[in-house]
Amino acid sequence: MAGPGGASVTADLSDLDAYVERLTLAEKVALTSGSSFWETTAVPRTGLPSVVLTDGPHGVRLQRAQADHLGISESVPATCFPPAVTLGSTFDPELLERVGRALGEEARAEGVGVLLGPGINIKRSPLCGRNFEYLSEDPLLSGVLGTALVRGLQSQGVGASLKHFAANNQESDRLRVSADIDPRPLREIYLRGFQRVVEDSQPWTVMCSYNRVNGTYASEDPWLLTTVLRDTWGFDGLVVSDWGAVEDRVAGVRAGLDLEMPGGDGHTDAQVLAAVESGRLDEGVLDVAVRRVLQLVARVSAGSQDGSTYDREAHHALAREAAARGVVLLKNEGGALPLAEGDSVAVLGEFARTPRYQGAGSSLINPTRLDSPLAEIERIAGTGRVAFAPAFTLAGTDPAADARLSAEAVAVAAAAPVVVLFLGLPDRDESEGFDREHLSLPANQLALLDAVRAVNQRVVVVISNGGVVELPFTDDVPAIVEGWLGGQAGGGAIADVLFGRINPSGRLAETIPMRLEETPAYLDFPGEFGHVRYGEGLFVGHRWYDARSAQVRFPFGHGLSFTTFAYTGLRVTAGPLGLEARVAVTNTGTRSGREVVQLYVSRPDSVVQRPPRELKGFATVDLAPGETREVTIAVRRCDLAYWDVRVDDWVVEDGPYAVAIGASSRDLRVAAFVDVVGDQVCLPLTMSSTVAELLAHPVTAQVIAGALGEIDSAIMADDAGLVKLIGSMPIGRWIAFPDNRLDREQVEDLLRQANATLIGPQRDVDRRGRGWPLSRAAHH
Repeated sequence: MAGPGGASVTADLSDLDAYVERLTLAEKVALTSGSSFWETTAVPRTGLPSVVLTDGPHGVRLQRAQADHLGISESVPATCFPPAVTLGSTFDPELLERVGRALGEEARAEGVGVLLGPGINIKRSPLCGRNFEYLSEDPLLSGVLGTALVRGLQSQGVGASLKHFAANNQESDRLRVSADIDPRPLREIYLRGFQRVVEDSQPWTVMCSYNRVNGTYASEDPWLLTTVLRDTWGFDGLVVSDWGAVEDRVAGVRAGLDLEMPGGDGHTDAQVLAAVESGRLDEGVLDVAVRRVLQLVARVSAGSQDGSTYDREAHHALAREAAARGVVLLKNEGGALPLAEGDSVAVLGEFARTPRYQGAGSSLINPTRLDSPLAEIERIAGTGRVAFAPAFTLAGTDPAADARLSAEAVAVAAAAPVVVLFLGLPDRDESEGFDREHLSLPANQLALLDAVRAVNQRVVVVISNGGVVELPFTDDVPAIVEGWLGGQAGGGAIADVLFGRINPSGRLAETIPMRLEETPAYLDFPGEFGHVRYGEGLFVGHRWYDARSAQVRFPFGHGLSFTTFAYTGLRVTAGPLGLEARVAVTNTGTRSGREVVQLYVSRPDSVVQRPPRELKGFATVDLAPGETREVTIAVRRCDLAYWDVRVDDWVVEDGPYAVAIGASSRDLRVAAFVDVVGDQVCLPLTMSSTVAELLAHPVTAQVIAGALGEIDSAIMADDAGLVKLIGSMPIGRWIAFPDNRLDREQVEDLLRQANATLIGPQRDVDRRGRGWPLSRAAHH
């Protein structure tokens, strides 16, 4: 059997425990670190091959010569699919699964066993320099799309590496900074997407992040890597470090880190060896990590195929489809788009000729080919129909050159019936390794736009960027196309949308704010002195803006079409597995199109703080003009739950839930209420429980009410504030007041009686005074 990289596999991995027993201690230690920059350690005497891991996540970045993790050295040619920023805007898990399959085919053909991706970290701040590698500001969308990518990739016998686990939401001081997050946002926002991908698609590996989480390095956090990831979520794969993320290898192995990458000078191997020999590290703990490495080798070896190939043209076509589906039509007034084939058009901007199609850093792909928007527009428009001017320099550091180019572009624009102006962020503005300092487009580009508008009002702006930018000119131009980073076929995708060959259906997976100062993390990003406080809590992205009814440039989920859609007849039912919503969607326009139907849920008058609405489901539907189809969206019960800090568990609140369906978080078309049977939370009563809480309990209510009755009823009736005051007092303090007929022994006995009915005779209250959910229905 051929193994990863073509090595011969003679090792019998059918019984991993027996195989581990054959290994020496030194071999065990070596297996849990890389042998080189991109390979695990082989054991030649037993026939165990190495596994090749390489960067993704939107292409196979396999380096043949000098290796690095920053995109410096060139890699073998591979299809550069659209980065995650574009894939997230498709809202299309079926499409992302196909992209994942294609990535798996290419990885397998190159002898790669594990592709490092997808990245599903939350876009907490639009300043994060690596946002182009992440899918969304929303955990549900990130989790659903991440699951699809993993499923597609692993269907080809190639492992995924879900990253970066966890709370890696900035590049500033990323190797040391502590992300300090309260329990609810940590669970509900930053871990929830990871949980979904792990439980739904079981990635072969999970990559732990560089940073610390609440003070502990992710690479050596047993709560994160074992308690949560394995014991709670049931992860059965291997935990690999990000490249260079290990601070203390021994602590990492003990916490659940199975593989340190890249291979070093043997220093950390010596540390682990010494720890085992001295008894500081149980050899059995090391054996667990070794078995996980062996399991990965077995999985990769089973999926490898000699002579595997892939269809480059088919993959390029898929890249073009994915890029087009990710294009978001932000604005289109007066029928500015689509352009008519055969009409003359002026194309301005260097990005049209020299496209910015991917981000910088470890995900930098060497494309098999590259389509420019200019060439694709010329191909569709026809010979002699397109006038081009570069209009500005990408560097923006030569005012004289920019002035000359701007004058040329203005002359071209003045003579054209319509202008398509390509603006965007240059490579230097966003990359792995550093965060952005602002959300502005370059000044030379904004000045050009003003000059062009002075001679031609019919301007279509196309933006190339990996993260959102401020759009102060929104009211001044008739059409804006958010092209994101389109991958190697993005030029053709943009042309397809501009000329209406593809009806745009992309939706914003992140809110576009009015200004940087109004973004959720503005005052806390990127932190100071090694700590970053997630002070906005649960209110990330659209949750923040919607809770404040704040003005945004374009809301989460927004995206226009060349046709229109209507929603009618919403029906929502609740059951033990969650909610099911059915709604009729009609194409009310004159063109065929795809609608992204979004479902938002809120719980009015909740017992806990919640955003006004949260995305809990979505679906796409393709409709011909006049066609109506019923769309069904299922919401899992677990996605209705909040993290209850009193019981350290997910809890579904009882009562009415509002379900709204529409085209964005701010464009909700139909709504309905549905009653949900929640989880009964059992909380013990203590001396710290309030008088009001005891009055609400059937066992204690009568006695406490009787004690209150001895207070002058006239005073109580006339003073609502006094009632609230007494109700808010802990019972242990209230009974200490003079003339109270209840003594401490009576109250303690009363509390024991009440807790016996709540918890039951077989269960004890734990020493922290916590309770337990009594009923657990269909949680993750």
